Amino acid sequence: MQNATIHRDIVKPEWVDYNGHLRDAFYMLIFSLATDAFMDRIGLDEAGRASRGRSLFTLEAHINYLHEIKEGAAVRVEASVLAFDAKRVHLYMEMFEGDGSEPVSASEQMLLHVDMTNGAKAALFDTDIAARIEEMHRESITDARYAGRVIGLPSRSGSPASTRPA
Repeated sequence: MQNATIHRDIVKPEWVDYNGHLRDAFYMLIFSLATDAFMDRIGLDEAGRASRGRSLFTLEAHINYLHEIKEGAAVRVEASVLAFDAKRVHLYMEMFEGDGSEPVSASEQMLLHVDMTNGAKAALFDTDIAARIEEMHRESITDARYAGRVIGLPSRSGSPASTRPA
């Protein structure tokens, strides 16, 4: 089993910041484009969304910036389904430079299936979509080493770390 490569891209000049690195917002853009590719894979491509009146909305997204990426770098995103239920998918993705084996970034997202014809309310996955999600879940590697992390500084003596000088 291996995670599915669902998106490939090249770091464009307009995505690079004053340090010569991929700007943080564009990591999210690449992961967002990879999420679109995930939607295509499960049957919620443009035609599927139009015919069903359904889509996925991102409820929450986390990004880990692990290594810098520079202009012109080829990147690929591999995805796995960590968990899912009747209306949601917990998607985990890692971004790699070229054919590298160590991720340069990781993202996890909670996606909600919505009925766009009914005021964008949560909706059950159609049977065929749910089956594709389940298949991807079964085929996914479960080593999601950057998933479930929490942002925070350790506190001392019950005082919030944010009140202490560095």
